[in-house]
Amino acid sequence: MSRLLFRLIVAIVFAVFARPALGQVGETTITKWQGGKTGAISITFDDGTINHFRVARPLLNERDLPGTFYIVTGALPGTQETGTFVGRSVENIIKETARDTTDAENFFERASAIRYLGYKGTYTYHMEAGGLYEQGRVQAAYDVIDEGYRKVRQGGHEKKDGSWDYPLSEYMYEVMAVEPGVELVTWEDLRSYDTDVHEFGSHTITHPYLAVMDAKNIRYELRESREAIRRHLGTAHTFSAEAPFGTKNERVMEIGHELYPALRNRMPRPYLTEIERGSDVQPGTTSTAYTLWQRGPLSDTPMTEMKRWVDVTQENDNIWLVLVFHGIEGIGWEPKSKAEMKEYLDYIDARTKDLWVATFADGTKYMQERMDARVSTERREDALTVTLTHSLGPRYDLPLTLRTYVPGAWSNIRVSQGDTQHEATLQTDEKGTYVQYQAQPNEGRIHIRNQ
Repeated sequence: MSRLLFRLIVAIVFAVFARPALGQVGETTITKWQGGKTGAISITFDDGTINHFRVARPLLNERDLPGTFYIVTGALPGTQETGTFVGRSVENIIKETARDTTDAENFFERASAIRYLGYKGTYTYHMEAGGLYEQGRVQAAYDVIDEGYRKVRQGGHEKKDGSWDYPLSEYMYEVMAVEPGVELVTWEDLRSYDTDVHEFGSHTITHPYLAVMDAKNIRYELRESREAIRRHLGTAHTFSAEAPFGTKNERVMEIGHELYPALRNRMPRPYLTEIERGSDVQPGTTSTAYTLWQRGPLSDTPMTEMKRWVDVTQENDNIWLVLVFHGIEGIGWEPKSKAEMKEYLDYIDARTKDLWVATFADGTKYMQERMDARVSTERREDALTVTLTHSLGPRYDLPLTLRTYVPGAWSNIRVSQGDTQHEATLQTDEKGTYVQYQAQPNEGRIHIRNQ
Protein backbone atom coordinates (compact mmCIF):
# COMPACT_ATOMS: atom_id res chain seq x y z
CA MET A 1 0.00 0.00 0.00
CA SER A 2 1.42 3.34 -0.98
CA ARG A 3 2.03 5.96 1.66
CA LEU A 4 -0.42 8.33 -0.11
CA LEU A 5 -3.21 5.73 -0.08
CA PHE A 6 -2.56 4.94 3.61
CA ARG A 7 -2.86 8.63 4.50
CA LEU A 8 -6.11 8.91 2.56
CA ILE A 9 -7.65 5.94 4.42
CA VAL A 10 -6.58 7.37 7.77
CA ALA A 11 -8.12 10.75 6.87
CA ILE A 12 -11.43 9.12 5.90
CA VAL A 13 -11.60 7.07 9.11
CA PHE A 14 -10.83 10.13 11.21
CA ALA A 15 -13.48 12.21 9.40
CA VAL A 16 -16.14 9.56 9.99
CA PHE A 17 -15.42 8.56 13.57
CA ALA A 18 -13.68 11.51 15.20
CA ARG A 19 -15.89 14.39 14.10
CA PRO A 20 -18.78 15.58 16.33
CA ALA A 21 -21.99 13.70 15.53
CA LEU A 22 -23.93 16.82 14.63
CA GLY A 23 -27.39 16.25 13.27
CA GLN A 24 -27.25 12.53 13.82
CA VAL A 25 -30.59 10.75 13.93
CA GLY A 26 -32.14 11.08 17.36
CA GLU A 27 -30.20 14.17 18.39
CA THR A 28 -32.67 16.41 20.28
CA THR A 29 -32.09 20.02 21.28
CA ILE A 30 -34.26 22.66 22.99
CA THR A 31 -34.55 25.89 21.02
CA LYS A 32 -33.40 29.02 22.81
CA TRP A 33 -36.84 30.59 22.55
CA GLN A 34 -40.29 29.09 22.19
CA GLY A 35 -41.19 28.31 18.60
CA GLY A 36 -37.53 28.47 17.57
CA LYS A 37 -37.67 32.27 17.48
CA THR A 38 -34.48 34.36 17.46
CA GLY A 39 -35.39 36.61 20.39
CA ALA A 40 -38.05 37.42 22.97
CA ILE A 41 -39.97 40.53 24.03
CA SER A 42 -42.05 41.11 27.17
CA ILE A 43 -44.32 44.17 27.20
CA THR A 44 -44.91 45.24 30.80
CA PHE A 45 -46.88 48.06 32.45
CA ASP A 46 -46.37 49.42 35.96
CA ASP A 47 -49.00 50.72 38.44
CA GLY A 48 -52.25 49.43 36.93
CA THR A 49 -53.73 52.80 35.93
CA ILE A 50 -56.97 52.84 33.97
CA ASN A 51 -55.58 53.51 30.49
CA HIS A 52 -53.44 50.39 30.67
CA PHE A 53 -56.74 48.59 30.28
CA ARG A 54 -58.85 51.04 28.28
CA VAL A 55 -56.13 51.87 25.74
CA ALA A 56 -53.14 49.49 25.80
CA ARG A 57 -54.99 46.24 26.45
CA PRO A 58 -57.33 46.52 23.42
CA LEU A 59 -54.33 47.34 21.21
CA LEU A 60 -52.54 44.24 22.48
CA ASN A 61 -55.64 42.08 22.01
CA GLU A 62 -56.13 43.24 18.43
CA ARG A 63 -52.65 41.89 17.64
CA ASP A 64 -52.81 38.77 19.86
CA LEU A 65 -49.87 40.09 21.89
CA PRO A 66 -49.69 39.24 25.61
CA GLY A 67 -48.76 41.86 28.19
CA THR A 68 -47.82 41.90 31.86
CA PHE A 69 -49.58 44.42 34.10
CA TYR A 70 -48.04 45.07 37.54
CA ILE A 71 -50.84 46.19 39.86
CA VAL A 72 -50.65 48.40 42.96
CA THR A 73 -53.27 46.33 44.73
CA GLY A 74 -54.07 48.89 47.43
CA ALA A 75 -55.34 51.21 44.70
CA LEU A 76 -58.21 48.89 43.79
CA PRO A 77 -61.56 49.47 45.54
CA GLY A 78 -62.53 46.65 47.85
CA THR A 79 -59.00 45.44 48.58
CA GLN A 80 -58.89 44.01 52.10
CA GLU A 81 -55.10 44.04 52.25
CA THR A 82 -54.45 47.75 52.76
CA GLY A 83 -51.40 49.78 53.72
CA THR A 84 -50.35 49.60 57.35
CA PHE A 85 -47.29 49.70 59.58
CA VAL A 86 -46.28 46.33 60.98
CA GLY A 87 -44.40 46.85 64.23
CA ARG A 88 -44.26 48.69 67.50
CA SER A 89 -46.46 51.56 68.63
CA VAL A 90 -45.79 54.61 66.45
CA GLU A 91 -46.27 56.81 69.53
CA ASN A 92 -43.25 55.14 71.12
CA ILE A 93 -41.21 55.53 67.94
CA ILE A 94 -42.05 59.25 67.83
CA LYS A 95 -40.92 59.66 71.46
CA GLU A 96 -37.64 57.85 70.80
CA THR A 97 -36.79 60.21 67.94
CA ALA A 98 -36.60 63.04 70.49
CA ARG A 99 -33.73 61.21 72.25
CA ASP A 100 -31.78 59.55 69.44
CA THR A 101 -30.97 60.66 65.92
CA THR A 102 -31.62 58.32 63.02
CA ASP A 103 -28.83 55.88 62.20
CA ALA A 104 -28.28 52.45 60.68
CA GLU A 105 -29.85 50.75 63.70
CA ASN A 106 -33.24 52.48 63.58
CA PHE A 107 -33.51 53.93 60.07
CA PHE A 108 -35.55 51.16 58.42
CA GLU A 109 -38.14 51.04 61.21
CA ARG A 110 -38.55 54.82 61.26
CA ALA A 111 -38.74 55.13 57.48
CA SER A 112 -41.39 52.39 57.43
CA ALA A 113 -43.48 53.96 60.19
CA ILE A 114 -43.36 57.58 59.08
CA ARG A 115 -46.21 57.11 56.56
CA TYR A 116 -48.51 55.84 59.32
CA LEU A 117 -48.08 58.31 62.19
CA GLY A 118 -51.63 59.64 61.90
CA TYR A 119 -50.60 63.00 60.44
CA LYS A 120 -51.16 64.44 56.98
CA GLY A 121 -48.24 64.57 54.57
CA THR A 122 -45.68 62.54 56.50
CA TYR A 123 -45.41 60.12 53.58
CA THR A 124 -43.34 62.78 51.76
CA TYR A 125 -40.40 62.11 54.13
CA HIS A 126 -40.53 58.42 53.29
CA MET A 127 -40.46 59.30 49.59
CA GLU A 128 -37.58 61.75 49.85
CA ALA A 129 -35.53 59.48 52.10
CA GLY A 130 -36.15 56.53 49.77
CA GLY A 131 -34.91 58.41 46.74
CA LEU A 132 -31.78 59.59 48.57
CA TYR A 133 -31.01 56.15 49.95
CA GLU A 134 -31.32 54.52 46.53
CA GLN A 135 -28.82 57.11 45.22
CA GLY A 136 -26.36 56.09 47.93
CA ARG A 137 -26.83 59.31 49.95
CA VAL A 138 -27.40 57.47 53.20
CA GLN A 139 -26.71 60.23 55.73
CA ALA A 140 -28.94 62.61 53.79
CA ALA A 141 -31.72 60.01 54.02
CA TYR A 142 -31.21 59.78 57.80
CA ASP A 143 -31.42 63.58 58.06
CA VAL A 144 -34.73 63.67 56.17
CA ILE A 145 -36.28 61.14 58.53
CA ASP A 146 -35.05 63.15 61.53
CA GLU A 147 -36.61 66.28 60.04
CA GLY A 148 -39.93 64.53 59.50
CA TYR A 149 -40.22 63.25 63.07
CA ARG A 150 -39.05 66.57 64.50
CA LYS A 151 -41.81 68.39 62.63
CA VAL A 152 -44.38 65.88 63.95
CA ARG A 153 -43.18 66.41 67.53
CA GLN A 154 -43.36 70.17 67.10
CA GLY A 155 -46.94 70.08 65.80
CA GLY A 156 -46.06 70.94 62.22
CA HIS A 157 -48.43 68.34 60.73
CA GLU A 158 -52.18 68.28 60.95
CA LYS A 159 -53.85 65.18 62.42
CA LYS A 160 -55.86 63.19 59.91
CA ASP A 161 -59.13 61.34 60.26
CA GLY A 162 -58.75 57.58 59.77
CA SER A 163 -55.60 55.99 58.45
CA TRP A 164 -55.54 54.30 55.05
CA ASP A 165 -59.21 54.02 54.26
CA TYR A 166 -60.60 54.17 50.76
CA PRO A 167 -60.85 56.55 48.88
CA LEU A 168 -57.13 56.64 48.31
CA SER A 169 -54.83 58.87 50.26
CA GLU A 170 -52.96 61.73 48.66
CA TYR A 171 -49.84 59.55 48.69
CA MET A 172 -51.33 56.88 46.45
CA TYR A 173 -52.48 59.34 43.82
CA GLU A 174 -49.08 61.02 43.83
CA VAL A 175 -46.90 57.92 43.41
CA MET A 176 -49.04 56.67 40.53
CA ALA A 177 -49.07 60.17 38.95
CA VAL A 178 -52.86 60.14 38.84
CA GLU A 179 -55.05 63.14 39.57
CA PRO A 180 -57.56 62.62 42.42
CA GLY A 181 -60.90 61.71 40.95
CA VAL A 182 -59.53 59.82 37.93
CA GLU A 183 -61.37 56.53 37.56
CA LEU A 184 -59.46 53.47 38.78
CA VAL A 185 -59.45 49.88 37.59
CA THR A 186 -61.38 47.41 39.77
CA TRP A 187 -61.00 43.74 40.64
CA GLU A 188 -64.18 43.07 38.68
CA ASP A 189 -62.53 44.66 35.64
CA LEU A 190 -59.44 42.50 36.02
CA ARG A 191 -61.49 39.32 36.45
CA SER A 192 -63.30 40.13 33.21
CA TYR A 193 -59.92 40.37 31.43
CA ASP A 194 -58.74 36.98 32.72
CA THR A 195 -59.81 35.25 29.50
CA ASP A 196 -57.10 37.29 27.72
CA VAL A 197 -53.54 36.03 27.43
CA HIS A 198 -52.21 38.66 29.83
CA GLU A 199 -50.45 38.39 33.19
CA PHE A 200 -51.43 40.47 36.24
CA GLY A 201 -48.54 40.66 38.69
CA SER A 202 -47.84 42.36 42.01
CA HIS A 203 -46.50 45.90 42.35
CA THR A 204 -46.96 45.90 46.16
CA ILE A 205 -49.91 47.28 48.12
CA THR A 206 -48.94 50.98 48.33
CA HIS A 207 -45.93 51.50 46.00
CA PRO A 208 -43.39 52.41 48.73
CA TYR A 209 -39.61 52.61 48.65
CA LEU A 210 -39.02 49.08 49.91
CA ALA A 211 -35.27 49.69 50.17
CA VAL A 212 -35.80 51.93 53.23
CA MET A 213 -38.23 49.64 55.02
CA ASP A 214 -37.53 46.97 57.62
CA ALA A 215 -37.93 43.29 56.78
CA LYS A 216 -41.38 42.91 58.37
CA ASN A 217 -42.83 45.73 56.30
CA ILE A 218 -41.10 44.71 53.07
CA ARG A 219 -42.56 41.24 53.50
CA TYR A 220 -46.02 42.62 54.33
CA GLU A 221 -46.17 44.79 51.18
CA LEU A 222 -45.08 41.94 48.89
CA ARG A 223 -46.91 39.09 50.60
CA GLU A 224 -50.28 40.77 51.12
CA SER A 225 -50.29 42.14 47.58
CA ARG A 226 -49.71 38.60 46.36
CA GLU A 227 -52.53 37.37 48.59
CA ALA A 228 -54.95 39.96 47.17
CA ILE A 229 -54.12 38.88 43.62
CA ARG A 230 -54.43 35.20 44.52
CA ARG A 231 -57.83 35.73 46.13
CA HIS A 232 -59.27 37.83 43.31
CA LEU A 233 -57.53 36.42 40.22
CA GLY A 234 -56.04 33.05 41.15
CA THR A 235 -52.61 31.55 41.81
CA ALA A 236 -51.59 31.71 38.14
CA HIS A 237 -51.11 35.47 38.51
CA THR A 238 -48.78 35.24 41.53
CA PHE A 239 -45.68 34.11 39.65
CA SER A 240 -43.93 37.46 39.12
CA ALA A 241 -43.71 40.86 40.80
CA GLU A 242 -42.02 44.22 40.36
CA ALA A 243 -40.78 46.05 43.45
CA PRO A 244 -41.48 49.80 42.93
CA PHE A 245 -38.99 52.32 41.60
CA GLY A 246 -37.02 49.54 39.92
CA THR A 247 -35.07 48.86 43.10
CA LYS A 248 -32.15 46.44 42.97
CA ASN A 249 -31.65 46.54 46.76
CA GLU A 250 -30.32 43.17 47.93
CA ARG A 251 -32.44 43.03 51.10
CA VAL A 252 -35.57 43.59 49.05
CA MET A 253 -34.52 41.10 46.37
CA GLU A 254 -33.82 38.38 48.94
CA ILE A 255 -37.27 38.71 50.51
CA GLY A 256 -38.97 39.12 47.15
CA HIS A 257 -37.47 35.93 45.76
CA GLU A 258 -38.71 34.05 48.83
CA LEU A 259 -42.26 35.03 47.86
CA TYR A 260 -42.21 35.07 44.04
CA PRO A 261 -40.45 32.81 41.53
CA ALA A 262 -39.65 35.88 39.41
CA LEU A 263 -38.94 39.56 40.05
CA ARG A 264 -38.63 41.89 37.10
CA ASN A 265 -36.13 43.93 39.18
CA ARG A 266 -33.49 41.20 39.29
CA MET A 267 -33.21 37.69 37.87
CA PRO A 268 -29.74 36.61 39.02
CA ARG A 269 -28.60 33.52 37.11
CA PRO A 270 -25.09 32.53 35.96
CA TYR A 271 -26.31 32.16 32.39
CA LEU A 272 -28.09 35.56 32.31
CA THR A 273 -26.65 39.05 31.83
CA GLU A 274 -28.98 41.77 33.14
CA ILE A 275 -28.91 45.23 31.59
CA GLU A 276 -31.05 47.62 33.62
CA ARG A 277 -33.13 50.45 32.19
CA GLY A 278 -30.58 53.21 32.71
CA SER A 279 -27.56 51.26 31.48
CA ASP A 280 -25.69 52.08 28.26
CA VAL A 281 -24.33 48.53 27.91
CA GLN A 282 -25.21 47.16 24.49
CA PRO A 283 -26.69 43.64 24.54
CA GLY A 284 -24.78 42.49 21.46
CA THR A 285 -21.57 42.61 23.51
CA THR A 286 -22.64 40.05 26.12
CA SER A 287 -21.45 36.44 26.08
CA THR A 288 -23.94 34.63 28.34
CA ALA A 289 -26.63 32.31 26.99
CA TYR A 290 -29.28 34.96 27.70
CA THR A 291 -29.36 38.74 28.09
CA LEU A 292 -32.29 40.42 29.85
CA TRP A 293 -32.34 43.93 28.36
CA GLN A 294 -34.72 46.31 30.15
CA ARG A 295 -35.80 49.50 28.39
CA GLY A 296 -38.26 52.05 29.77
CA PRO A 297 -39.93 54.25 27.14
CA LEU A 298 -40.55 57.75 28.55
CA SER A 299 -42.78 60.47 27.12
CA ASP A 300 -39.91 61.92 25.07
CA THR A 301 -38.27 58.65 23.99
CA PRO A 302 -38.11 58.81 20.17
CA MET A 303 -39.97 56.13 18.25
CA THR A 304 -36.81 55.49 16.23
CA GLU A 305 -34.98 54.51 19.42
CA MET A 306 -37.82 52.28 20.59
CA LYS A 307 -37.85 50.50 17.23
CA ARG A 308 -34.07 50.11 17.36
CA TRP A 309 -34.45 48.05 20.55
CA VAL A 310 -36.67 45.63 18.62
CA ASP A 311 -34.22 45.51 15.71
CA VAL A 312 -31.28 44.70 17.98
CA THR A 313 -33.32 41.91 19.58
CA GLN A 314 -34.17 40.49 16.17
CA GLU A 315 -30.56 40.65 14.95
CA ASN A 316 -29.13 38.65 17.87
CA ASP A 317 -30.12 35.27 19.30
CA ASN A 318 -29.84 35.68 23.06
CA ILE A 319 -31.77 38.87 23.90
CA TRP A 320 -34.90 39.08 26.03
CA LEU A 321 -36.14 42.65 25.60
CA VAL A 322 -38.28 43.68 28.57
CA LEU A 323 -40.19 46.91 27.93
CA VAL A 324 -41.40 48.93 30.93
CA PHE A 325 -44.28 51.35 30.29
CA HIS A 326 -45.98 53.53 32.90
CA GLY A 327 -48.49 56.17 31.81
CA ILE A 328 -50.69 55.80 28.74
CA GLU A 329 -52.66 58.56 26.96
CA GLY A 330 -52.21 61.26 29.61
CA ILE A 331 -52.77 59.14 32.73
CA GLY A 332 -49.81 57.96 34.81
CA TRP A 333 -46.10 58.74 35.00
CA GLU A 334 -44.28 59.63 31.74
CA PRO A 335 -47.22 58.70 29.51
CA LYS A 336 -47.01 57.56 25.89
CA SER A 337 -49.89 58.40 23.58
CA LYS A 338 -52.32 55.92 22.08
CA ALA A 339 -50.96 56.71 18.62
CA GLU A 340 -47.42 55.92 19.75
CA MET A 341 -48.51 52.67 21.36
CA LYS A 342 -50.35 51.64 18.21
CA GLU A 343 -47.35 52.38 15.97
CA TYR A 344 -44.97 50.54 18.28
CA LEU A 345 -47.14 47.46 18.73
CA ASP A 346 -47.61 47.32 14.95
CA TYR A 347 -43.83 47.33 14.59
CA ILE A 348 -43.44 44.47 17.05
CA ASP A 349 -46.34 42.52 15.59
CA ALA A 350 -44.81 42.67 12.10
CA ARG A 351 -41.74 40.86 13.45
CA THR A 352 -43.36 38.01 15.36
CA LYS A 353 -42.12 35.54 12.73
CA ASP A 354 -38.72 35.99 14.36
CA LEU A 355 -39.61 37.32 17.82
CA TRP A 356 -41.50 35.54 20.59
CA VAL A 357 -43.73 37.97 22.53
CA ALA A 358 -44.34 36.53 26.00
CA THR A 359 -45.54 37.59 29.42
CA PHE A 360 -42.74 38.13 31.91
CA ALA A 361 -43.77 34.94 33.70
CA ASP A 362 -43.61 32.86 30.51
CA GLY A 363 -40.27 34.36 29.49
CA THR A 364 -38.88 33.42 32.89
CA LYS A 365 -40.33 29.92 32.79
CA TYR A 366 -39.03 29.11 29.33
CA MET A 367 -35.51 30.33 30.05
CA GLN A 368 -35.21 28.60 33.40
CA GLU A 369 -36.85 25.37 32.24
CA ARG A 370 -34.56 25.15 29.23
CA MET A 371 -31.42 25.72 31.28
CA ASP A 372 -32.48 23.13 33.86
CA ALA A 373 -33.90 20.54 31.44
CA ARG A 374 -32.59 17.06 30.70
CA VAL A 375 -33.43 15.55 27.33
CA SER A 376 -32.58 12.12 25.94
CA THR A 377 -33.64 10.07 22.92
CA GLU A 378 -34.03 6.33 22.27
CA ARG A 379 -34.05 5.10 18.68
CA ARG A 380 -35.92 2.16 17.20
CA GLU A 381 -36.49 1.15 13.58
CA ASP A 382 -39.49 3.34 12.84
CA ALA A 383 -39.75 5.46 15.96
CA LEU A 384 -37.85 7.78 18.29
CA THR A 385 -38.75 8.23 21.96
CA VAL A 386 -37.74 11.47 23.68
CA THR A 387 -37.70 12.03 27.44
CA LEU A 388 -37.85 15.65 28.70
CA THR A 389 -37.57 16.54 32.40
CA HIS A 390 -36.59 19.37 34.71
CA SER A 391 -36.32 19.72 38.49
CA LEU A 392 -37.95 23.13 38.98
CA GLY A 393 -41.30 22.07 40.39
CA PRO A 394 -44.93 22.22 39.24
CA ARG A 395 -45.17 26.00 38.76
CA TYR A 396 -42.74 25.70 35.87
CA ASP A 397 -45.29 24.30 33.44
CA LEU A 398 -44.55 25.98 30.11
CA PRO A 399 -44.06 23.76 27.04
CA LEU A 400 -40.59 23.79 25.52
CA THR A 401 -39.81 23.71 21.81
CA LEU A 402 -37.74 20.69 20.75
CA ARG A 403 -35.92 19.79 17.57
CA THR A 404 -35.25 16.13 16.88
CA TYR A 405 -33.24 14.94 13.89
CA VAL A 406 -34.87 12.06 12.00
CA PRO A 407 -33.86 9.74 9.16
CA GLY A 408 -33.83 11.52 5.83
CA ALA A 409 -36.09 8.82 4.34
CA TRP A 410 -38.97 9.61 6.74
CA SER A 411 -41.79 11.53 5.09
CA ASN A 412 -45.00 11.32 7.14
CA ILE A 413 -44.22 12.03 10.79
CA ARG A 414 -46.50 12.18 13.81
CA VAL A 415 -45.47 13.41 17.26
CA SER A 416 -47.40 12.44 20.39
CA GLN A 417 -47.14 12.96 24.13
CA GLY A 418 -49.87 11.38 26.20
CA ASP A 419 -53.19 12.20 24.55
CA THR A 420 -51.72 15.07 22.53
CA GLN A 421 -50.91 14.22 18.92
CA HIS A 422 -50.04 16.30 15.90
CA GLU A 423 -48.42 15.98 12.53
CA ALA A 424 -44.96 17.48 12.26
CA THR A 425 -43.47 19.25 9.26
CA LEU A 426 -40.04 18.11 8.17
CA GLN A 427 -37.40 20.83 8.05
CA THR A 428 -33.74 20.82 7.09
CA ASP A 429 -30.64 22.74 8.04
CA GLU A 430 -26.91 22.26 7.57
CA LYS A 431 -27.01 19.44 10.14
CA GLY A 432 -29.75 17.34 8.57
CA THR A 433 -33.50 16.70 8.64
CA TYR A 434 -35.48 17.45 11.78
CA VAL A 435 -38.94 17.96 13.23
CA GLN A 436 -39.75 20.85 15.56
CA TYR A 437 -42.51 20.49 18.14
CA GLN A 438 -43.81 21.56 21.55
CA ALA A 439 -43.42 19.24 24.53
CA GLN A 440 -44.35 19.45 28.19
CA PRO A 441 -41.52 18.63 30.62
CA ASN A 442 -42.22 15.92 33.21
CA GLU A 443 -45.41 14.82 31.41
CA GLY A 444 -44.31 11.50 29.96
CA ARG A 445 -42.38 10.37 26.91
CA ILE A 446 -42.67 11.98 23.48
CA HIS A 447 -43.05 9.51 20.59
CA ILE A 448 -41.96 10.41 17.06
CA ARG A 449 -43.10 7.93 14.41
CA ASN A 450 -42.94 7.65 10.67
CA GLN A 451 -46.46 6.71 9.61
